[in-house]
Amino acid sequence: MKTQQSLAPITSVIEELARIGKTKDGGVTRLLYTPVWFQAQQTIHQLFKQHGFAPFYDDIGNVYGRVEGTNQEEPVVLTGSHIDTVVNGGKYDGAYGVLASLLAVSELVHTHGQPKRTIDVVSFCEEEGSRFPLNFWGSGNLTGIHQDKNDRETKDSNGKSFYDEMNEYGFGLGHYQNPLRHDLGHFVELHIEQGSILEDAGESLGIVKGIVGQKRFIFTVTGESNHAGTTPMNKRRDAMDTATTLVQKLIQAGHSMDDSFVATVGQFNVLPNTPNVIPGQITFTLDIRHPHSETLDVYHERIYSFVNELGSSDIAVSVQQYSDVSPVSMSEDLTTLAYDYAQQSNLKSRYMYSGAGHDAQILGSAIPTCLLFVPSVKGISHSPHEYTKQEDLQVGLDALKHVLYQLAYE
Repeated sequence: MKTQQSLAPITSVIEELARIGKTKDGGVTRLLYTPVWFQAQQTIHQLFKQHGFAPFYDDIGNVYGRVEGTNQEEPVVLTGSHIDTVVNGGKYDGAYGVLASLLAVSELVHTHGQPKRTIDVVSFCEEEGSRFPLNFWGSGNLTGIHQDKNDRETKDSNGKSFYDEMNEYGFGLGHYQNPLRHDLGHFVELHIEQGSILEDAGESLGIVKGIVGQKRFIFTVTGESNHAGTTPMNKRRDAMDTATTLVQKLIQAGHSMDDSFVATVGQFNVLPNTPNVIPGQITFTLDIRHPHSETLDVYHERIYSFVNELGSSDIAVSVQQYSDVSPVSMSEDLTTLAYDYAQQSNLKSRYMYSGAGHDAQILGSAIPTCLLFVPSVKGISHSPHEYTKQEDLQVGLDALKHVLYQLAYE
């Protein structure tokens, strides 16, 4: 199959799916358990059927397309990604991995016939956490990490109940199979990089060695609100003064770590948030990420030293950790397999770490997992301007096909 002939299918199916939830400026919004989300999953279900796969849902809305293997006793090979998006996101994030998996498996069956091991292509119902305060709902239920969570009271920003919305589309009612699975042997995910490392280096394929760990915190700095014009500087209990000093210390400490470390103060709330009133309370978030738990722990200790240093009888400083996700390594055997393929194919490639979370992070804690990246133009993602060149999309599809062949046919 010539490269030019194989470019059209992946781009055309991406464009087809992008019409579902398309925004006025060319982005895509598909939030969990909404009409456009359901339409997208139904479209994937139909595509599986058109390509000769056996499609089925599980009870939270994950959609699978199955190609039965000749050896039913061996574990299933799973490949795919997610179809939900952030608000006004891009057309490639998640969807590319689902559609490329569909085409890769279809081409394998067309060329080599029935595999030895069953292959399931999955379109996970949710990964982004864009509508409800949870994420990895699809892969998290598959692996069981959400089993003990009580989400009955969870609501979106409009007050709509998570479970009511799920039930609206027939899920969560026991009509479909339990999402928890114990029959999987490997997972392979293909994704756009969502950064600029590959493009800057002129490389076509990234083989991910691991996904960074994340810790998230909420800081609260409490002083006293007072009149901006009548309160002398030496009489103020200004929460803004202390909060901005703390932010600077946190960011500077991030710069002092190694190049793989990132620290982000992303949300900042001021009370009473009035031009002529001294701020009485500030809350802000901090997100830190790194491939190694030890480095995150070192920085974590520095956080508490800053809090103790800046807190006083006049200004109270506190910190609450609300998220702690450990780094996850990808399968060494699978990354070597993908890297060897890249070398044999004379592809410019590299081993790298992922600074963003992916379904591979969840599956990688349970079964051998491989995550492959293709370049993102200008590193842009979660945006209508998200774009990956056709030739890079095809490079990723071909690499995925090679890994899947080794897992399912050899």
